[in-house]
Amino acid sequence: MKQAQEIILINTQEQGFQDITQKIDDWIKNTKISTGLLTVFLMHTSASLTIQENADPDVMFDFQAFLKRTVPEDLSLYKHTMEGIDDMPAHIRTSLTDISLSIPVSSGRMTLGTWQGLYLCEHRARGHSRHLSLHLIGE
Repeated sequence: MKQAQEIILINTQEQGFQDITQKIDDWIKNTKISTGLLTVFLMHTSASLTIQENADPDVMFDFQAFLKRTVPEDLSLYKHTMEGIDDMPAHIRTSLTDISLSIPVSSGRMTLGTWQGLYLCEHRARGHSRHLSLHLIGE
């Protein structure tokens, strides 16, 4: 049994969803572990992770629109407002999604469905440098 661990940096540009599937698959290939279990952990509270359809970009557009309707950016709704209009909604949106995912690995790649991709969800209005802790155990 082998293990690999690394913290990688993902720079986001703005609020939205960034497909990070290929970046994570490239990291897995470099570990030389072909079968195992990958844990992806996002080290932030105002961004999140999701596995979602990657064939039609409208899916991510609709997903983001749903989160904006469900958790509006309106300072009158929140007590925590000192970091801006988008901060508290970002924390809530993160809680509604995930900051950690476990994904099986087979043949040196994440075992995702045909139309699935791994996304980093930036919930703040402007871009940030986001840290992902990756841990792969297997052989």
